[in-house]
Formats: sequence, structure tokens, C-alpha cells
Amino acid sequence: MIDTENLSKQFENHMAVDRLTLHIGEGEVFGFLGPNGAGKTTTVRMLTCLIAHTHGRATVMGYEVGKDNQDIRRHVGLLTETPGMYDRLSAHKNLTIYAELYEVPDVPGQVEKYLRLLGLWERRQDAAGTFSKGMKQKLAIARALLHEPKILFLDEPTAGLDPEAAKLVRDFILEVKAQGRTIFLTTHNLDEADRLCDRVAVFNQRLRVIDTPQGLRQELYGRQVVFHLAEPAAPFQPTLQNLPYINRLEAIDNKLVVALDDPESHNPELIRLLVNAGANIQFVGELRHSLEDIYLRLVNEA
Repeated sequence: MIDTENLSKQFENHMAVDRLTLHIGEGEVFGFLGPNGAGKTTTVRMLTCLIAHTHGRATVMGYEVGKDNQDIRRHVGLLTETPGMYDRLSAHKNLTIYAELYEVPDVPGQVEKYLRLLGLWERRQDAAGTFSKGMKQKLAIARALLHEPKILFLDEPTAGLDPEAAKLVRDFILEVKAQGRTIFLTTHNLDEADRLCDRVAVFNQRLRVIDTPQGLRQELYGRQVVFHLAEPAAPFQPTLQNLPYINRLEAIDNKLVVALDDPESHNPELIRLLVNAGANIQFVGELRHSLEDIYLRLVNEA
């Protein structure tokens, strides 16, 4: 659905995007993560044909960026970080204007469909300028979906929203994903990216890494099991110290932290050894590093 090869954008003496190469498949929610100024929004603007690229090439749904711009704009939806609306016009009129611009076959029906889906139907005759930020964001999402695009670009869709509005937007993204649409998502909310995205890329002018959130955890940290004991853990460390399948072992207070590749296979033996050695095991859990841990580590290393 989206392919780039050495896609680059230079502004005077500043390289905003440097040789970006990636492939995003149909129906995928792809998270594009990076600090402010990393080039995320610039990438979105190039892929949606709002600005021209400097070098490289990109295709969206088989259409080439820079050559088939009108076709690309016709088939994608875009939610910018600060979406503008006609504040003096009603929500219904705003969507009607854009539906007509997109040449939507059933303008009234499509406008009603998305106003209802996003809980704005009762406020349809109110001026958009009277809406809260969360309501404006929902209206902007409706605008991006009016023409039923196959690909949706969402640039910081929950930035500045209260928890209730942010949850509504996340739930709607999952609903759109279930319809088989491809979503290109930029966000600073790493917990949100962890829950929504099939794959994520960490980007800072250049692509640093790309994988599933679970794949990044496995690559950077491996899998770690924590045995919580009723007593100090250090005396039981020698019991497990020399087992060949343990990559790392650490005793912290009443916890034994064990790094190994296949906990499902080896946990029963570890539990038996600890119990036979006199350990009182309270519970066992897997240590799960957050996407924030992974992101900060990768950005700091870069």
C-alpha cells in the first residue's frame, strides 16, 4: 500500500528526512515514532502530496508521489495535528463542503453516517467554532473518512485530548482497522502506539529501527521472568546460576529476575528447583518492558 525508497526532503541546509525506505502492507496500523523535529510530519506531508520530496521515490496504492498526486489525494484520508475547520459554519455544513469536494456519491447520507458514528449528530447544526478540542478532533476524523479512503494518515490524533475523548479516538481507530484500512499513525503517546500498532518505526531524520512492539522487546531485552519470594532471593541465586538456558540471573530484594528465551518450557523446572531448595514462591510473572523503555533506549543510543 505504501512503499518508499530513499525518500528524502531537504529544506535549505537542513535534511528533514534522510533516505527513508519502508513498506507498509494493506490493513496494517503502522506507528511512526520520534522526537519533535524528527521529520514525522514532513514524511506524512510528502506521502499525501502536500509537499514535494527532494530525492528518492514513493508510491501510495501503486500511484507514484510527484506524478500521480491527484490520484493519491483522492484515495487517502488525512488528519493533521492541528486540523482547520470553517469555525462559523455548522458541523454538518463543514462535512458537506468536503464531501462535495471529494465528489462523494451520497453526500447527505455520508455526512450523517460519520456524524452519528462519532457522536456529533445532535450537535450537527452548531458552529464548529463552538466545539471543544475533542469534538473538533472527532469532526476532523469524520472529514478524513467521508470519501472512504483505503489509507488513513493520522498525525498526533489524540494530542491534547482529555482521556475520554482520546479513548473514543483510539476505539474508532481500531474500528477503522477492523474494516481492513491501512493506517499511518504518528504519535508521542507510546502506550497508545503499543496498543494500536502492528508495527512501529523509530525515526529521527533516518529510520533507526522497525519491528513489531513485541519483536523490539525481544531483540533489546529478551524475555525476563520474575520469581517473587517470601524471603530474600540472594541465597537461592546459586540454585539456578549454572543452568545452560539462563542468559542472565539477578537477585533484587525478594525477587529473582531470570532472562531466558523460552519461559514456557523452562519455568516448571525452575519452580521445582526453587521449591526443593526451600524457597517460598509467592507468584511468578514476566517482566514486560514498555514501548517507552524501548523508544528512549533507541533514541538515546542514536
